Amino acid sequence: MQWINTLVQGILLGGLYALYGTGLSLIFGVMRIVNLAHGDFIMLGAFMSLLVTSMLGLPPLISIAIVVPVMFLLGFLLQRGILNQTIGKGLMPPLVITFGLSIIVQNVLQMGFSADSQGLDAGALETASIPINDQISIGIMPLITFIVAVAVLAGLQLFFNRTKVGQAFRATSDDPETAELMGINSRQIYALAMGISFAIVALAGILLGIRTNFAPTDGPARLIFAFEAVIIGGLGSLWGTLAGGIILGLSQNIGAQINPTWFQLAGHIVTLIVLAVRPTGLFARTRDS
Repeated sequence: MQWINTLVQGILLGGLYALYGTGLSLIFGVMRIVNLAHGDFIMLGAFMSLLVTSMLGLPPLISIAIVVPVMFLLGFLLQRGILNQTIGKGLMPPLVITFGLSIIVQNVLQMGFSADSQGLDAGALETASIPINDQISIGIMPLITFIVAVAVLAGLQLFFNRTKVGQAFRATSDDPETAELMGINSRQIYALAMGISFAIVALAGILLGIRTNFAPTDGPARLIFAFEAVIIGGLGSLWGTLAGGIILGLSQNIGAQINPTWFQLAGHIVTLIVLAVRPTGLFARTRDS
C-alpha cells in the first residue's frame, strides 16, 4: 500500500511540474525562445499572490483572479517591449536578456520581501485530503493542482485547434514569414504567447505557494523542474509536458521512497536517461501538437 500511495502522490506532483513546463513549452513551440527567467517568474506569481492576500485579505485561490491578468499583461508588455527585438537574431540575445531578467526579478523580490521563506495561507485546504483507505489518501490541493494542469492543457488545445487566433499561433510557429504574408502580425502573436505563458506561470506560482514555502531565490530550481518535464515529454508538445511532469513526479517520489536523499537525484537521472535514449523527448510531435 505504501508503494501505491507513492505512485499516487507522484502522479499528482506531476500536475504541478506540468504547469511549470507548459509555459516554457508554449514559448519554445511558438518562438523558439528558451526563457531562463521562467522559474523566477513562477516565484513572482507566488509573491504577487502573497502581496494581494496580505493587502486585500483574500484567500490565495481567489487572488488568482487578480494575479493571472496582471501577469498576462506583464508578459505581453515584456515581449512587445524587449524580447520581440531579439526575434530572428539567433539564440544568444534572448538567453542573455532572460538571464538578466532572472537576476533582476530575484533581487527585486529579495528587496521587497527579504530572503526569508514565505507561504500562502489557504487554511484547512492545505491539509485536507480524501481518504481512500487506512493507508492511502489524496490531498485536496494536489488534486486541484492536477485538475488545473489538465484543464489548462485542454483549454490550450481547444484554443489552438478551434479559434482563429489559435490557428494564427500555429501558422506563425510553422512559418512566420509566410504567416506575415498572409496578414498575421507575428510580433503580436509572440506577445500574446508570452502573456499566456505568464498567466500559466502565475497559476503555477500560486498553487506552489499553497503547497509549500517559497523564497525569492527558488526560481532556478523551478526552472530545472520545468526543463525536465519538457525534455522528458518533448519540446513543443503540450500533452507531452503533462506526461513528462508525471514521469518526473513519479521518479522523484519513487527515489525518495527508496532513500529520502534521492528525491531530486532520481528525477535528474531519469531525465538523463531519456536524453540518452530519445533526445527529442518521449512524446515529441510536430509543431502543431
